Amino acid sequence: MHEMGTVDGVGPKMLADVKPPFIPAGASGMTVLVEWPPGHPGTPPHRHSGPCFGYVLEGAIRFELEGEPEQVIKAGETLYEPGGDKIHYQNGNASADEPAKFVVTMLCAPGQPMLTLVEDEELARRAHLRAPRP
Repeated sequence: MHEMGTVDGVGPKMLADVKPPFIPAGASGMTVLVEWPPGHPGTPPHRHSGPCFGYVLEGAIRFELEGEPEQVIKAGETLYEPGGDKIHYQNGNASADEPAKFVVTMLCAPGQPMLTLVEDEELARRAHLRAPRP
């Protein structure tokens, strides 16, 4: 999609290039550092008001979005979440022995929280949209 310039072969390295389905009008950007100790389950099921882009710095995380199979994203790999109505089920540490650390940039709709937890009733109603569990 996009090209990045280099000087004498030195320059930025493309890690991810995605086209979000939407960017909320008047969105603000927020970058957060998340550090999970070994075995930490991460944030309970939630959603974001806008798209999120992330990079795993250390360790590995379990990452699961509604309708997609769970995956393990390791240090040096990226993650992307479209935001909006889609539920983000998992972002916990994939290791019981090592810490995990990742950076996420989120585009937040004005007047909306960066993260909204999903209630048990809604999880039950939407259970058919979750990918089969391993």
